[in-house]
Amino acid sequence: MNPHPPPPQTEATAADRAVALLRELGAEDVPHPGGTLLAHLLRVRELLGTWGARPALRLAGLCHAFYGTDGFPTALLPLDRRADLVAVIGPEAEAIVHLYASCDRGATYPDLGRPDGAFHDRFTGAPHLPEPRARRDFAELSAANELDLARLGPAFREQWGPGLLTVFTRVRHLLSAEAWQDCRTVLAPSTP
Repeated sequence: MNPHPPPPQTEATAADRAVALLRELGAEDVPHPGGTLLAHLLRVRELLGTWGARPALRLAGLCHAFYGTDGFPTALLPLDRRADLVAVIGPEAEAIVHLYASCDRGATYPDLGRPDGAFHDRFTGAPHLPEPRARRDFAELSAANELDLARLGPAFREQWGPGLLTVFTRVRHLLSAEAWQDCRTVLAPSTP
C-alpha cells in the first residue's frame, strides 16, 4: 500500500486533462457550429458553471461529445475505450457523458419529463429508466448544449427554437432555475 496516496483530483485538473485529451484526439480541428468542437465544449462547460452545476456535470459538459451524439455523430473515442475517459474525468462525469451520448432523442424526448418515461439507448436499442439525478443531469446538459448553439445566431433559433422550447418546457421541473430562465430567454420567439 502506498503510504502517500496521490492527492484527490480537482475539477480544474480533470478539466485540464480532458482538454489535453480533446486536443490529442483532434477536437480543435473538428468543425462545429460556432467554430470547432473544442470551442463548443468549452462554452457548454462554462454555461453549466454559470448555472451552478456541480463539478461532475461541468466536466460532463466539457466531454459530452466524446462518443458522438444523436445530433453530432463524430465520435472522438469508441465505446470500448470508456475507461480512458473515466481515468481523466472520473466515473460520475463519464457516466453522464455516456448517458448523454447514448440518447435516441426522437424516442426519448417525448417522455423525458415523466418519471416513468423510458430513455432509449441508441447504441443498444434498449429502453431503461435513469435515476432521477441522471435524468436531471441529462436535461441540464441538453439545455446547455442547445442553448450554446441557439446563441450563435437567429437561423438556429428560427429553425429549432420552438421545438426545443417545447421540450424544455416539458422538462422544466428537471432543470435548475437558471437553466430554465435561459431557455425562456434564448428560445422564446422574438416579437417583430
